[in-house]
Amino acid sequence: MGCLLWSYMWAELLFHSVYGLFGISEISGIRIARCGNNMYRSHKHSATRSPSIVGPIVRSVTFGSVIFLPTIAFGDELSDRIAKLETAATTAQTSTDNGFVLLCSALVLLMTIPGLALFYGGLVRQKNVLSTMLKSMISVGIVTLLWAFVGYSLVFSEGNAFIGGLDFAFLKGVGAEPNGDYSTTLPQQTFMIFQLMFAIITPALITGAFAERIRFISKLAFTSLWMLLVYFPLAHIVWGKGGYLNAVLGGAVPALDFAGGTVVHISSGVSALVCAIYLGKRLDYHNEPTAPHNTVLSLIGAGLLWFGWFGFNAGSALSASALATNAFVTTHFAAATAMITWVLIDWLKNGKPTVIGAISGAVAGLVCVTPAAGFVSPLSAIAIGLVAGTVCYVMVCEVKRRFGYDDTLDVFGIHGIGGIFGALLTGVFATSVVNPIFKDSEGKSLPVGWIDGNPGQIVNQAIGIGITIALASVGSLLILKFVDVVIGLRVSESDEASGLDVSQHGETAYVFEPIIETSLPPDTPATVAMEISPTLAME
Repeated sequence: MGCLLWSYMWAELLFHSVYGLFGISEISGIRIARCGNNMYRSHKHSATRSPSIVGPIVRSVTFGSVIFLPTIAFGDELSDRIAKLETAATTAQTSTDNGFVLLCSALVLLMTIPGLALFYGGLVRQKNVLSTMLKSMISVGIVTLLWAFVGYSLVFSEGNAFIGGLDFAFLKGVGAEPNGDYSTTLPQQTFMIFQLMFAIITPALITGAFAERIRFISKLAFTSLWMLLVYFPLAHIVWGKGGYLNAVLGGAVPALDFAGGTVVHISSGVSALVCAIYLGKRLDYHNEPTAPHNTVLSLIGAGLLWFGWFGFNAGSALSASALATNAFVTTHFAAATAMITWVLIDWLKNGKPTVIGAISGAVAGLVCVTPAAGFVSPLSAIAIGLVAGTVCYVMVCEVKRRFGYDDTLDVFGIHGIGGIFGALLTGVFATSVVNPIFKDSEGKSLPVGWIDGNPGQIVNQAIGIGITIALASVGSLLILKFVDVVIGLRVSESDEASGLDVSQHGETAYVFEPIIETSLPPDTPATVAMEISPTLAME
Protein backbone atom coordinates (compact mmCIF):
# COMPACT_ATOMS: atom_id res chain seq x y z
CA MET A 1 0.00 0.00 0.00
CA GLY A 2 2.80 2.44 0.89
CA CYS A 3 4.64 1.69 -2.37
CA LEU A 4 1.53 2.43 -4.44
CA LEU A 5 1.02 5.76 -2.69
CA TRP A 6 4.62 6.78 -3.22
CA SER A 7 4.34 5.87 -6.90
CA TYR A 8 1.17 7.89 -7.25
CA MET A 9 2.73 10.91 -5.54
CA TRP A 10 5.76 10.96 -7.81
CA ALA A 11 3.59 10.45 -10.90
CA GLU A 12 1.52 13.46 -9.87
CA LEU A 13 4.66 15.49 -9.30
CA LEU A 14 6.06 14.64 -12.74
CA PHE A 15 2.76 15.31 -14.51
CA HIS A 16 2.26 18.74 -13.00
CA SER A 17 5.85 19.70 -13.48
CA VAL A 18 5.47 19.19 -17.21
CA TYR A 19 2.15 21.02 -17.39
CA GLY A 20 3.42 23.75 -15.12
CA LEU A 21 6.32 24.48 -17.44
CA PHE A 22 4.67 24.01 -20.82
CA GLY A 23 0.94 23.89 -20.23
CA ILE A 24 -1.85 26.42 -19.50
CA SER A 25 -2.47 27.60 -15.98
CA GLU A 26 -6.23 27.37 -16.49
CA ILE A 27 -5.85 23.66 -16.67
CA SER A 28 -3.41 23.73 -13.79
CA GLY A 29 -5.64 26.04 -11.81
CA ILE A 30 -8.73 23.96 -12.44
CA ARG A 31 -6.89 20.83 -11.41
CA ILE A 32 -5.58 22.58 -8.33
CA ALA A 33 -9.02 23.79 -7.41
CA ARG A 34 -10.49 20.35 -8.10
CA CYS A 35 -7.96 18.85 -5.71
CA GLY A 36 -9.55 21.05 -3.07
CA ASN A 37 -6.44 22.96 -2.05
CA ASN A 38 -7.91 26.41 -1.13
CA MET A 39 -4.53 28.14 -1.22
CA TYR A 40 -4.52 27.96 -5.03
CA ARG A 41 -8.14 28.68 -5.96
CA SER A 42 -7.35 32.37 -6.56
CA HIS A 43 -5.04 31.35 -9.39
CA LYS A 44 -7.84 29.89 -11.45
CA HIS A 45 -8.25 33.06 -13.60
CA SER A 46 -4.67 34.26 -13.66
CA ALA A 47 -2.34 34.55 -16.69
CA THR A 48 -2.61 31.97 -19.39
CA ARG A 49 0.90 30.60 -18.88
CA SER A 50 2.72 29.84 -15.63
CA PRO A 51 6.19 28.35 -15.54
CA SER A 52 5.99 27.67 -11.78
CA ILE A 53 6.12 24.06 -10.53
CA VAL A 54 5.87 24.98 -6.83
CA GLY A 55 2.13 24.32 -6.72
CA PRO A 56 2.30 20.81 -8.15
CA ILE A 57 5.23 19.96 -5.90
CA VAL A 58 3.51 21.21 -2.76
CA ARG A 59 0.23 19.57 -3.73
CA SER A 60 1.83 16.21 -4.46
CA VAL A 61 3.88 16.25 -1.29
CA THR A 62 0.84 17.29 0.70
CA PHE A 63 -1.27 14.55 -0.85
CA GLY A 64 1.40 11.93 -0.07
CA SER A 65 1.74 13.19 3.48
CA VAL A 66 -1.99 13.17 4.08
CA ILE A 67 -2.45 9.67 2.69
CA PHE A 68 0.85 7.90 3.20
CA LEU A 69 1.98 8.98 6.66
CA PRO A 70 -1.26 7.90 8.37
CA THR A 71 -0.98 4.63 6.48
CA ILE A 72 2.50 4.07 7.93
CA ALA A 73 1.22 4.78 11.42
CA PHE A 74 -1.79 2.52 10.91
CA GLY A 75 0.43 -0.25 9.54
CA ASP A 76 2.72 -0.07 12.56
CA GLU A 77 -0.26 -0.12 14.90
CA LEU A 78 -1.80 -3.05 13.03
CA SER A 79 1.44 -5.04 13.20
CA ASP A 80 1.66 -4.34 16.92
CA ARG A 81 -1.91 -5.46 17.43
CA ILE A 82 -1.35 -8.66 15.45
CA ALA A 83 1.76 -9.44 17.50
CA LYS A 84 -0.19 -8.90 20.72
CA LEU A 85 -3.04 -11.06 19.42
CA GLU A 86 -0.65 -13.88 18.55
CA THR A 87 0.92 -13.66 22.00
CA ALA A 88 -2.51 -13.72 23.65
CA ALA A 89 -3.56 -16.73 21.54
CA THR A 90 -0.38 -18.61 22.46
CA THR A 91 -0.89 -17.80 26.14
CA ALA A 92 -4.51 -18.95 25.98
CA GLN A 93 -3.54 -22.21 24.28
CA THR A 94 -0.80 -22.81 26.84
CA SER A 95 -3.19 -22.14 29.71
CA THR A 96 -5.86 -24.40 28.23
CA ASP A 97 -3.47 -27.27 27.55
CA ASN A 98 -1.84 -26.85 30.94
CA GLY A 99 -5.14 -27.00 32.79
CA PHE A 100 -6.32 -29.96 30.75
CA VAL A 101 -3.19 -32.05 31.33
CA LEU A 102 -3.07 -31.19 35.04
CA LEU A 103 -6.65 -32.42 35.34
CA CYS A 104 -5.73 -35.59 33.46
CA SER A 105 -2.79 -36.08 35.82
CA ALA A 106 -5.18 -36.06 38.77
CA LEU A 107 -7.44 -38.55 36.97
CA VAL A 108 -4.55 -40.96 36.39
CA LEU A 109 -3.60 -40.76 40.07
CA LEU A 110 -7.25 -41.49 40.88
CA MET A 111 -6.85 -44.74 38.96
CA THR A 112 -4.25 -45.95 41.47
CA ILE A 113 -5.68 -44.48 44.66
CA PRO A 114 -8.41 -45.29 45.29
CA GLY A 115 -9.38 -46.96 41.98
CA LEU A 116 -6.94 -49.85 41.74
CA ALA A 117 -6.74 -50.18 45.52
CA LEU A 118 -10.50 -50.73 45.75
CA PHE A 119 -10.60 -52.97 42.68
CA TYR A 120 -7.87 -55.27 43.99
CA GLY A 121 -8.95 -54.96 47.63
CA GLY A 122 -12.44 -56.25 46.96
CA LEU A 123 -11.18 -59.25 44.98
CA VAL A 124 -8.96 -60.72 47.70
CA ARG A 125 -10.08 -62.38 50.91
CA GLN A 126 -11.03 -60.37 53.93
CA LYS A 127 -7.85 -61.19 55.84
CA ASN A 128 -5.69 -59.63 53.10
CA VAL A 129 -7.65 -56.57 52.01
CA LEU A 130 -5.57 -53.93 53.82
CA SER A 131 -2.27 -55.47 52.71
CA THR A 132 -3.45 -55.50 49.11
CA MET A 133 -4.72 -51.92 49.16
CA LEU A 134 -1.58 -50.64 50.87
CA LYS A 135 0.57 -52.08 48.08
CA SER A 136 -1.15 -49.70 45.67
CA MET A 137 -0.90 -46.80 48.08
CA ILE A 138 2.79 -47.27 48.86
CA SER A 139 3.66 -47.29 45.15
CA VAL A 140 2.72 -43.61 45.05
CA GLY A 141 5.43 -42.76 47.55
CA ILE A 142 8.21 -45.00 46.23
CA VAL A 143 7.80 -44.12 42.57
CA THR A 144 7.38 -40.38 43.20
CA LEU A 145 10.74 -40.13 44.95
CA LEU A 146 12.55 -42.26 42.37
CA TRP A 147 10.99 -40.19 39.59
CA ALA A 148 12.12 -36.91 41.14
CA PHE A 149 15.67 -38.10 41.78
CA VAL A 150 16.53 -39.90 38.52
CA GLY A 151 13.47 -41.44 36.89
CA TYR A 152 12.23 -38.51 34.84
CA SER A 153 15.72 -37.82 33.59
CA LEU A 154 16.44 -41.44 32.65
CA VAL A 155 13.23 -41.52 30.61
CA PHE A 156 13.01 -38.11 28.94
CA SER A 157 16.47 -36.59 28.74
CA GLU A 158 18.67 -37.35 25.75
CA GLY A 159 20.87 -40.41 26.05
CA ASN A 160 21.16 -43.43 23.79
CA ALA A 161 18.57 -45.71 22.24
CA PHE A 162 17.95 -47.62 25.48
CA ILE A 163 18.31 -45.19 28.40
CA GLY A 164 18.25 -41.44 28.90
CA GLY A 165 20.88 -39.29 30.53
CA LEU A 166 21.02 -37.34 33.78
CA ASP A 167 20.36 -33.85 32.42
CA PHE A 168 17.12 -33.62 34.42
CA ALA A 169 18.35 -35.46 37.53
CA PHE A 170 16.74 -34.07 40.69
CA LEU A 171 14.45 -32.17 38.30
CA LYS A 172 17.20 -29.76 37.31
CA GLY A 173 15.86 -27.34 34.71
CA VAL A 174 12.35 -28.76 34.90
CA GLY A 175 10.17 -25.70 35.33
CA ALA A 176 7.73 -23.44 33.55
CA GLU A 177 9.40 -23.49 30.13
CA PRO A 178 8.20 -26.22 27.72
CA ASN A 179 10.45 -28.99 26.52
CA GLY A 180 9.94 -28.58 22.80
CA ASP A 181 10.81 -32.20 22.06
CA TYR A 182 7.59 -33.33 23.72
CA SER A 183 5.25 -30.33 23.85
CA THR A 184 5.46 -26.70 22.76
CA THR A 185 2.63 -25.48 25.00
CA LEU A 186 3.01 -27.41 28.27
CA PRO A 187 5.35 -26.32 31.03
CA GLN A 188 7.88 -29.11 31.40
CA GLN A 189 6.85 -29.47 35.03
CA THR A 190 3.31 -30.30 33.92
CA PHE A 191 4.60 -32.86 31.44
CA MET A 192 6.78 -34.34 34.17
CA ILE A 193 3.95 -34.78 36.69
CA PHE A 194 1.63 -36.27 34.06
CA GLN A 195 4.18 -38.90 33.11
CA LEU A 196 4.82 -39.63 36.79
CA MET A 197 1.25 -40.85 37.22
CA PHE A 198 1.83 -43.52 34.56
CA ALA A 199 4.96 -44.63 36.37
CA ILE A 200 3.05 -44.89 39.66
CA ILE A 201 0.30 -47.21 38.48
CA THR A 202 2.53 -49.65 36.59
CA PRO A 203 4.20 -51.43 39.55
CA ALA A 204 0.92 -51.20 41.46
CA LEU A 205 -0.67 -53.37 38.77
CA ILE A 206 1.95 -56.09 39.31
CA THR A 207 0.96 -56.48 42.97
CA GLY A 208 -2.21 -58.27 41.92
CA ALA A 209 -0.17 -61.28 40.83
CA PHE A 210 1.52 -61.98 44.17
CA ALA A 211 -1.26 -60.77 46.45
CA GLU A 212 -1.80 -62.68 49.70
CA ARG A 213 1.70 -64.17 49.93
CA ILE A 214 4.59 -61.68 49.61
CA ARG A 215 6.38 -59.89 52.43
CA PHE A 216 5.79 -56.16 52.51
CA ILE A 217 9.48 -55.25 52.69
CA SER A 218 10.13 -57.53 49.71
CA LYS A 219 7.44 -55.72 47.76
CA LEU A 220 9.17 -52.40 48.47
CA ALA A 221 12.52 -53.73 47.31
CA PHE A 222 11.04 -55.33 44.17
CA THR A 223 9.18 -52.16 43.18
CA SER A 224 12.25 -49.94 43.61
CA LEU A 225 14.55 -52.18 41.58
CA TRP A 226 11.91 -52.90 38.94
CA MET A 227 11.41 -49.20 38.28
CA LEU A 228 15.15 -48.65 37.86
CA LEU A 229 15.91 -51.73 35.74
CA VAL A 230 12.69 -52.26 33.76
CA TYR A 231 10.31 -49.30 33.68
CA PHE A 232 12.68 -46.39 33.20
CA PRO A 233 14.65 -48.00 30.35
CA LEU A 234 11.48 -49.26 28.65
CA ALA A 235 9.72 -45.89 28.88
CA HIS A 236 12.75 -44.23 27.31
CA ILE A 237 12.90 -46.83 24.54
CA VAL A 238 9.26 -46.18 23.62
CA TRP A 239 8.66 -42.51 24.50
CA GLY A 240 12.03 -40.84 25.02
CA LYS A 241 13.87 -38.82 22.39
CA GLY A 242 16.09 -41.17 20.40
CA GLY A 243 14.50 -44.24 22.01
CA TYR A 244 14.81 -47.39 19.92
CA LEU A 245 11.03 -47.75 19.45
CA ASN A 246 10.11 -44.05 19.35
CA ALA A 247 7.94 -43.40 16.31
CA VAL A 248 8.59 -39.65 15.95
CA LEU A 249 11.79 -38.71 17.76
CA GLY A 250 14.47 -40.68 15.98
CA GLY A 251 13.65 -44.28 16.87
CA ALA A 252 15.08 -47.08 14.73
CA VAL A 253 11.76 -48.99 14.82
CA PRO A 254 8.67 -46.72 14.75
CA ALA A 255 6.36 -48.69 17.06
CA LEU A 256 3.12 -46.96 18.03
CA ASP A 257 2.09 -46.71 21.68
CA PHE A 258 -0.22 -43.79 22.33
CA ALA A 259 -0.74 -44.14 26.08
CA GLY A 260 1.16 -47.11 27.45
CA GLY A 261 0.14 -50.44 25.94
CA THR A 262 3.72 -51.66 25.99
CA VAL A 263 5.24 -49.40 28.66
CA VAL A 264 2.49 -49.92 31.25
CA HIS A 265 0.37 -52.96 30.47
CA ILE A 266 2.57 -55.50 28.69
CA SER A 267 5.47 -54.78 31.03
CA SER A 268 3.35 -55.13 34.17
CA GLY A 269 1.43 -58.14 32.86
CA VAL A 270 4.52 -60.11 31.85
CA SER A 271 6.31 -59.21 35.06
CA ALA A 272 3.24 -60.31 37.01
CA LEU A 273 3.33 -63.74 35.35
CA VAL A 274 7.02 -64.14 36.21
CA CYS A 275 6.28 -63.16 39.82
CA ALA A 276 3.35 -65.57 40.09
CA ILE A 277 5.39 -68.49 38.79
CA TYR A 278 8.48 -67.67 40.85
CA LEU A 279 6.61 -67.27 44.15
CA GLY A 280 4.45 -70.32 43.55
CA LYS A 281 0.84 -70.92 44.47
CA ARG A 282 -0.91 -69.81 47.61
CA LEU A 283 -1.25 -72.55 50.22
CA ASP A 284 -4.95 -73.11 49.61
CA TYR A 285 -5.05 -72.49 45.87
CA HIS A 286 -6.52 -75.38 43.86
CA ASN A 287 -6.66 -74.08 40.29
CA GLU A 288 -9.95 -72.33 41.01
CA PRO A 289 -10.46 -68.62 41.64
CA THR A 290 -11.01 -67.70 45.26
CA ALA A 291 -14.25 -65.87 46.02
CA PRO A 292 -13.84 -62.10 46.42
CA HIS A 293 -14.65 -60.88 49.89
CA ASN A 294 -16.41 -57.70 48.73
CA THR A 295 -17.56 -57.38 45.13
CA VAL A 296 -19.04 -53.95 45.88
CA LEU A 297 -15.57 -52.53 46.53
CA SER A 298 -14.32 -53.99 43.26
CA LEU A 299 -17.27 -52.56 41.34
CA ILE A 300 -16.60 -49.09 42.73
CA GLY A 301 -12.90 -49.49 41.97
CA ALA A 302 -13.63 -50.54 38.39
CA GLY A 303 -15.85 -47.49 37.94
CA LEU A 304 -13.06 -45.22 39.16
CA LEU A 305 -10.60 -46.94 36.84
CA TRP A 306 -12.91 -46.37 33.88
CA PHE A 307 -13.39 -42.74 34.88
CA GLY A 308 -9.67 -42.14 35.39
CA TRP A 309 -8.76 -43.88 32.15
CA PHE A 310 -10.13 -40.91 30.23
CA GLY A 311 -7.29 -38.89 31.71
CA PHE A 312 -4.89 -41.74 30.99
CA ASN A 313 -5.67 -41.89 27.26
CA ALA A 314 -7.11 -38.51 26.34
CA GLY A 315 -4.41 -36.75 28.33
CA SER A 316 -1.74 -38.48 26.27
CA ALA A 317 -2.63 -36.10 23.42
CA LEU A 318 -0.87 -33.51 25.64
CA SER A 319 -3.32 -30.83 24.51
CA ALA A 320 -7.01 -29.98 24.66
CA SER A 321 -7.47 -30.93 21.02
CA ALA A 322 -9.51 -33.03 18.62
CA LEU A 323 -6.98 -35.82 19.10
CA ALA A 324 -7.78 -35.85 22.82
CA THR A 325 -11.46 -36.09 21.96
CA ASN A 326 -10.83 -39.06 19.70
CA ALA A 327 -8.83 -40.82 22.43
CA PHE A 328 -11.63 -40.16 24.91
CA VAL A 329 -14.28 -41.59 22.59
CA THR A 330 -12.32 -44.67 21.53
CA THR A 331 -11.49 -45.42 25.17
CA HIS A 332 -15.15 -45.47 26.13
CA PHE A 333 -16.31 -47.46 23.10
CA ALA A 334 -13.71 -50.18 23.57
CA ALA A 335 -14.44 -50.55 27.30
CA ALA A 336 -18.19 -50.78 26.76
CA THR A 337 -17.83 -53.34 23.98
CA ALA A 338 -15.41 -55.53 25.91
CA MET A 339 -17.66 -55.47 28.98
CA ILE A 340 -20.70 -56.60 26.98
CA THR A 341 -18.64 -59.27 25.22
CA TRP A 342 -17.31 -60.76 28.48
CA VAL A 343 -20.77 -60.72 30.10
CA LEU A 344 -22.37 -62.48 27.13
CA ILE A 345 -19.71 -65.20 27.03
CA ASP A 346 -20.00 -65.67 30.79
CA TRP A 347 -23.78 -65.81 30.54
CA LEU A 348 -23.82 -68.35 27.73
CA LYS A 349 -21.16 -70.53 29.34
CA ASN A 350 -22.25 -70.46 32.99
CA GLY A 351 -25.91 -69.58 32.75
CA LYS A 352 -25.70 -66.26 34.62
CA PRO A 353 -24.09 -62.86 34.04
CA THR A 354 -21.78 -61.78 36.86
CA VAL A 355 -20.52 -58.50 38.27
CA ILE A 356 -16.95 -59.83 38.31
CA GLY A 357 -17.28 -60.66 34.62
CA ALA A 358 -18.59 -57.20 33.78
CA ILE A 359 -15.81 -55.31 35.55
CA SER A 360 -13.13 -57.68 34.23
CA GLY A 361 -14.36 -57.17 30.67
CA ALA A 362 -14.43 -53.38 31.07
CA VAL A 363 -10.84 -53.29 32.32
CA ALA A 364 -9.76 -55.62 29.50
CA GLY A 365 -11.22 -53.22 26.92
CA LEU A 366 -9.56 -50.24 28.56
CA VAL A 367 -6.19 -52.01 28.51
CA CYS A 368 -6.49 -53.15 24.91
CA VAL A 369 -7.39 -49.74 23.49
CA THR A 370 -4.66 -47.88 25.41
CA PRO A 371 -1.92 -48.09 22.73
CA ALA A 372 -4.46 -47.40 19.97
CA ALA A 373 -6.64 -44.65 21.46
CA GLY A 374 -5.02 -41.79 19.55
CA PHE A 375 -4.60 -43.65 16.27
CA VAL A 376 -7.89 -45.44 15.53
CA SER A 377 -11.49 -44.49 14.79
CA PRO A 378 -14.39 -45.13 17.19
CA LEU A 379 -15.67 -48.05 15.08
CA SER A 380 -12.22 -49.62 15.11
CA ALA A 381 -12.27 -49.22 18.89
CA ILE A 382 -15.44 -51.31 19.00
CA ALA A 383 -13.63 -54.07 17.09
CA ILE A 384 -10.73 -53.80 19.54
CA GLY A 385 -13.15 -54.10 22.46
CA LEU A 386 -14.71 -57.22 20.94
CA VAL A 387 -11.30 -58.87 20.63
CA ALA A 388 -10.30 -57.80 24.14
CA GLY A 389 -13.41 -59.19 25.79
CA THR A 390 -13.06 -62.53 24.01
CA VAL A 391 -9.32 -63.15 24.25
CA CYS A 392 -8.93 -61.99 27.86
CA TYR A 393 -11.87 -64.13 28.94
CA VAL A 394 -10.25 -67.20 27.42
CA MET A 395 -6.93 -66.43 29.11
CA VAL A 396 -8.44 -65.84 32.53
CA CYS A 397 -11.06 -68.60 32.58
CA GLU A 398 -9.48 -71.34 30.44
CA VAL A 399 -5.74 -70.98 29.83
CA LYS A 400 -4.92 -70.09 33.42
CA ARG A 401 -6.76 -73.17 34.70
CA ARG A 402 -4.99 -75.46 32.25
CA PHE A 403 -1.51 -74.24 33.06
CA GLY A 404 -2.20 -73.95 36.78
CA TYR A 405 -0.25 -70.80 37.63
CA ASP A 406 -1.58 -68.68 40.48
CA ASP A 407 -1.90 -65.17 39.10
CA THR A 408 -4.08 -64.05 42.00
CA LEU A 409 -5.93 -61.17 40.34
CA ASP A 410 -5.33 -62.09 36.67
CA VAL A 411 -2.86 -59.35 35.89
CA PHE A 412 -1.28 -61.30 33.04
CA GLY A 413 -4.57 -62.47 31.58
CA ILE A 414 -5.99 -58.95 31.39
CA HIS A 415 -3.09 -56.49 31.29
CA GLY A 416 -0.45 -58.65 29.63
CA ILE A 417 -2.63 -60.28 26.98
CA GLY A 418 -4.83 -57.20 26.56
CA GLY A 419 -1.74 -55.06 26.04
CA ILE A 420 -0.24 -57.48 23.51
CA PHE A 421 -3.38 -57.67 21.39
CA GLY A 422 -3.91 -53.94 21.72
CA ALA A 423 -0.43 -53.22 20.37
CA LEU A 424 -0.96 -55.57 17.43
CA LEU A 425 -4.40 -54.16 16.64
CA THR A 426 -2.93 -50.65 16.71
CA GLY A 427 -0.79 -51.72 13.76
CA VAL A 428 -3.94 -52.94 12.02
CA PHE A 429 -6.39 -50.08 12.62
CA ALA A 430 -4.18 -46.97 12.94
CA THR A 431 -5.05 -44.36 10.34
CA SER A 432 -3.66 -41.01 9.25
CA VAL A 433 -7.20 -39.60 9.24
CA VAL A 434 -7.09 -39.69 13.04
CA ASN A 435 -3.39 -39.05 13.59
CA PRO A 436 -1.06 -38.32 10.65
CA ILE A 437 2.02 -39.26 12.65
CA PHE A 438 4.10 -40.35 9.65
CA LYS A 439 5.02 -37.73 7.03
CA ASP A 440 7.29 -37.58 4.01
CA SER A 441 10.01 -34.99 3.36
CA GLU A 442 7.42 -32.57 1.96
CA GLY A 443 5.19 -32.84 5.02
CA LYS A 444 2.52 -34.96 3.35
CA SER A 445 0.80 -37.66 5.43
CA LEU A 446 1.87 -41.26 4.94
CA PRO A 447 -0.14 -44.42 5.70
CA VAL A 448 -0.01 -45.41 9.36
CA GLY A 449 -1.61 -48.83 9.87
CA TRP A 450 -2.63 -51.82 7.79
CA ILE A 451 -6.06 -50.45 6.88
CA ASP A 452 -4.28 -47.29 5.82
CA GLY A 453 -2.03 -49.18 3.40
CA ASN A 454 0.94 -49.85 5.67
CA PRO A 455 0.90 -53.56 6.66
CA GLY A 456 4.54 -53.32 7.70
CA GLN A 457 3.46 -51.44 10.83
CA ILE A 458 2.32 -54.76 12.33
CA VAL A 459 5.95 -55.92 12.14
CA ASN A 460 7.06 -52.79 14.00
CA GLN A 461 4.42 -53.45 16.64
CA ALA A 462 5.55 -57.07 17.01
CA ILE A 463 9.16 -55.95 17.50
CA GLY A 464 8.03 -53.55 20.21
CA ILE A 465 6.07 -56.34 21.93
CA GLY A 466 9.05 -58.67 21.76
CA ILE A 467 11.45 -56.16 23.27
CA THR A 468 8.97 -55.37 26.06
CA ILE A 469 8.42 -59.04 26.92
CA ALA A 470 12.15 -59.75 26.94
CA LEU A 471 13.04 -56.79 29.14
CA ALA A 472 10.16 -57.32 31.58
CA SER A 473 10.60 -61.08 31.97
CA VAL A 474 14.39 -61.15 32.28
CA GLY A 475 14.52 -58.04 34.44
CA SER A 476 11.79 -59.27 36.78
CA LEU A 477 13.36 -62.70 37.16
CA LEU A 478 16.75 -61.24 38.07
CA ILE A 479 15.19 -58.84 40.58
CA LEU A 480 13.11 -61.58 42.20
CA LYS A 481 16.14 -63.82 42.55
CA PHE A 482 18.21 -61.03 44.07
CA VAL A 483 15.55 -59.99 46.58
CA ASP A 484 14.83 -63.60 47.47
CA VAL A 485 18.50 -64.27 48.24
CA VAL A 486 19.01 -61.08 50.24
CA ILE A 487 15.80 -60.75 52.31
CA GLY A 488 13.40 -63.46 51.12
CA LEU A 489 10.10 -63.05 49.29
CA ARG A 490 7.31 -65.13 50.77
CA VAL A 491 5.73 -64.86 54.17
CA SER A 492 5.74 -67.93 56.40
CA GLU A 493 2.93 -70.48 56.16
CA SER A 494 1.50 -69.40 59.49
CA ASP A 495 1.52 -65.73 58.46
CA GLU A 496 -0.17 -66.57 55.19
CA ALA A 497 -2.80 -68.62 56.97
CA SER A 498 -3.61 -65.88 59.47
CA GLY A 499 -3.67 -63.25 56.74
CA LEU A 500 -1.24 -60.51 55.78
CA ASP A 501 -3.30 -57.76 57.37
CA VAL A 502 -2.53 -59.07 60.83
CA SER A 503 0.85 -60.74 60.22
CA GLN A 504 2.43 -57.91 58.19
CA HIS A 505 0.62 -54.81 59.45
CA GLY A 506 -1.08 -55.66 62.74
CA GLU A 507 -4.43 -54.40 61.50
CA THR A 508 -7.80 -55.73 60.44
CA ALA A 509 -10.04 -54.23 57.82
CA TYR A 510 -13.35 -54.71 59.56
CA VAL A 511 -14.08 -54.39 63.26
CA PHE A 512 -17.55 -55.65 64.11
CA GLU A 513 -18.88 -54.27 67.39
CA PRO A 514 -20.99 -56.73 69.41
CA ILE A 515 -24.66 -55.89 69.66
CA ILE A 516 -25.64 -54.78 73.16
CA GLU A 517 -28.97 -56.45 73.75
CA THR A 518 -31.61 -54.41 75.55
CA SER A 519 -35.35 -54.64 75.74
CA LEU A 520 -37.26 -53.64 72.62
CA PRO A 521 -40.29 -51.35 72.53
CA PRO A 522 -43.53 -53.36 72.75
CA ASP A 523 -44.78 -52.09 69.40
CA THR A 524 -41.63 -53.19 67.46
CA PRO A 525 -42.69 -55.24 64.38
CA ALA A 526 -41.65 -58.87 64.55
CA THR A 527 -39.58 -58.72 61.34
CA VAL A 528 -37.63 -55.72 62.58
CA ALA A 529 -37.10 -57.32 65.97
CA MET A 530 -35.68 -60.46 64.37
CA GLU A 531 -33.16 -58.37 62.41
CA ILE A 532 -32.07 -56.50 65.52
CA SER A 533 -31.84 -59.40 67.92
CA PRO A 534 -33.34 -62.87 67.45
CA THR A 535 -32.96 -63.55 71.18
CA LEU A 536 -34.94 -60.52 72.29
CA ALA A 537 -37.53 -61.09 69.60
CA MET A 538 -38.35 -64.49 71.12
CA GLU A 539 -38.97 -62.97 74.55
